Amino acid sequence: MAVMIHSKYGYEPPEWVQADARLDRWYKDKRRAKQHGAFSLDKNKEVQHETTSVCKNQWY
Repeated sequence: MAVMIHSKYGYEPPEWVQADARLDRWYKDKRRAKQHGAFSLDKNKEVQHETTSVCKNQWY
């Protein structure tokens, strides 16, 4: 019988624990990006517009 490891989801085989850890990291990164507006198209357009207008007004 395979060794079972106690994780936050219960007792699981080591392969499942690794898969759960990868999924948890992926979900955490996706959630963090969503909170910072990485998936917001409107916010990205506003930021591009602001940087374009700032570049035009700078002295070179």
